[in-house]
Amino acid sequence: MSKVTLKGFILVPVSDLEIVKRELLNHTRLTLEEPGCITFSVTESSENPLRFDVYEEFKDKHAFEYHQKRVKASNWGKVTVNVARHYEIIE
Repeated sequence: MSKVTLKGFILVPVSDLEIVKRELLNHTRLTLEEPGCITFSVTESSENPLRFDVYEEFKDKHAFEYHQKRVKASNWGKVTVNVARHYEIIE
């Protein structure tokens, strides 16, 4: 199986910004601890405080799907329910 890369950005509603920023450190830590995670970063834009650039690499599709499933059931999944996601996934 080949590596899976996700890149893009999220747009966070103003009303959710503080809780998303608070949970981001935990979300990043948990993701980097996942089996098959090669790299993961979510970085707040210096030009738009509501935009966060996202870059992820997983060793294969199985690891990527595990991540997606874990995220949906996590606190990050709950606090980002209103976030607009703009991603490109490369397999």
